[in-house]
Amino acid sequence: QVLLVESGGGSAQGGGSLRLSCAASEFTYMMYCMGWFRQAPGKEREGVAAMNIDGSIMYADSVKGRFTISKDNAKNTLYLQMHSLKPEDTAIYYCAIGRGSWCPSPPFRLSEYASWGQGTQVTVSS
Repeated sequence: QVLLVESGGGSAQGGGSLRLSCAASEFTYMMYCMGWFRQAPGKEREGVAAMNIDGSIMYADSVKGRFTISKDNAKNTLYLQMHSLKPEDTAIYYCAIGRGSWCPSPPFRLSEYASWGQGTQVTVSS
């Protein structure tokens, strides 16, 4: 099973920026759908961004225009650049590998993602 390790979380002021990274133990990002998810205290895990193998991207409405998903295939690393952070972005952020090359429809169906990282905490203060 592919091991995913997230990093880059931390604290930020509202309006600030953070960049999350997700390193994979195997050559994965060219072959599978990849996604970023988050889970706030007391809430269900929700999708944030997903990327197909052709680079096409889907974002949750709540982060459109503020977050950017990208990948570096040579480094087996997935990124989530977050700008204009809001307190409601506070959550544990997870990366995940889809079960296939193409992301599911709708793109953030949790059961369609096979491997998950351990998560990284993002805290945004007002």
